[in-house]
Formats: sequence, C-alpha cells, structure tokens
Amino acid sequence: MGGMRRPIAIILPLLILIGWEVAAIVINNEFFLPKLESVITVILHPTADVFGSGSLIEHAGFSIERVVLGFIIGAVIAVPLGVGMGRSHRFEEFFDTTIQIFRPIPPIAWLPLSLAWFKIGITSILFIIFIGAFFPILLNTIDAVKGVKRTWIEVAATLGTNERQLLSKVILPGAAPTIWTGLRVGFGIAWMTVVAAEMLPGTSHGLGYMILYSYNFGQIQYIIAGMIVIGIIGIGFDFLFKEIENKRFSWRSLER
Repeated sequence: MGGMRRPIAIILPLLILIGWEVAAIVINNEFFLPKLESVITVILHPTADVFGSGSLIEHAGFSIERVVLGFIIGAVIAVPLGVGMGRSHRFEEFFDTTIQIFRPIPPIAWLPLSLAWFKIGITSILFIIFIGAFFPILLNTIDAVKGVKRTWIEVAATLGTNERQLLSKVILPGAAPTIWTGLRVGFGIAWMTVVAAEMLPGTSHGLGYMILYSYNFGQIQYIIAGMIVIGIIGIGFDFLFKEIENKRFSWRSLER
C-alpha cells in the first residue's frame, strides 16, 4: 500500500497542471491565466527583482519572520491561559464567555481595528497573525489538559505531589501531544492570515504585498507564483511539525 500512495498522490496535481496549461493555451490571455512556463520562470529565479520591490525570496523571508514572531506571541499567551482554564473550573468560567464571543470572528475582520489601534507598521501585521494563531492553540490546550487521564492524576496525588509537580510531571507531559497539534493548527492559520495582513496600507515587503503589488502591474504570473510559494512554505512547516510530533510523541500511538 505504501508504495502505491506516491504515484496516486501525484495524479490529481498532474491533471490540474495539464488542465491549467490547456486552458491557458485556449484562452491565450496572460493577464487572465498565464502559461505554466511564465509561472515556473518566476519560481526558478527567486532572487530576481520584482518590479523594484525586492526578490521573491526576500518577500518570503519577511513573511516567515512575521509569522514566526506573531505565532510565538500567540503561543506564549495561549498555552499558559489554556492550562489554567483546563485545570480550574472557575478560571475557565471567568474567561470562557469572552473567548466564545471573539473566537468566531475571522482574523481578517480585525484589519480595520488593527490599523486604528496600531497604525501602519509591523505591529498591525503581528496583531492579525496573533489573532489567527491564538484561538486554535488555546482551545487545543484546554482540551489537552482536560483530556489527561484521571488515573494518572489520582496516582500522582496519592504519592503526595503538589500542584506544581503535578503540572510539570503529569499534566503537561500528558497534554503535550494535543498541545502540539494546537500549535501546528495555529501556525497554519497564522501563515494564511499573513497574506491578508501584508496587504495592509503602508506594507512594503512580504508575499502578500508582492501579490497585491504584482496585480497593480497586471503581472498575474507573479501572483500565481507567490501563491504557489505560500503553499510550498506552508507544506514545509507542516511537515516539520509532523516530524517533530512523530519523534517526540511516538509513545502516543502505543496507547491506542
């Protein structure tokens, strides 16, 4: 089965590429749908300048830097808050209603307020990324802490462990796999939100900015190349999260 998955996995992407090229030839309008060659040329020359705005690789670097920073801020706040809500019913009651009100609001909806509060600059972008990462990390952390086996906690309590020891020796190690899943999901959403955040007025770098900037010049091949790079980087980070999960939390599969 494992040997068959690889060929099967590439069939749909190949069909999409073939359909894209055929459609591009039939339409014959580079502004509407560029040919594969045009897009591949952009991707294969990542250090080439994009209309004086910087290279593709430079824009990608700025986007990665912003996402990592916004994600870290979100995780540093969401994980401790989630642990507290998972351990204390009163603590959860205090925060839960407010969180449930704000949680369904898409990060993009915060763009106008972000500009009003933080003005033009990196802080506005980081705020949007933070919002995207915060809620999935928080909710997974709460579920992770609540999901730790009661027998583990009861045995530890019988042995006389205090709350601090219980957290460090039992709850956090037991909750770690699900918390890691929340971090993975949070990073994915943060990566999606950075594109919209980089389209804010006053932004001068990043893949989102490059996509919007290229549209102003009518260069659709750069837009599609930027979108493909966003997808590739996203897959790369997700693969990294999965690899760490498989290596650090392999014991989880033994429980099932």
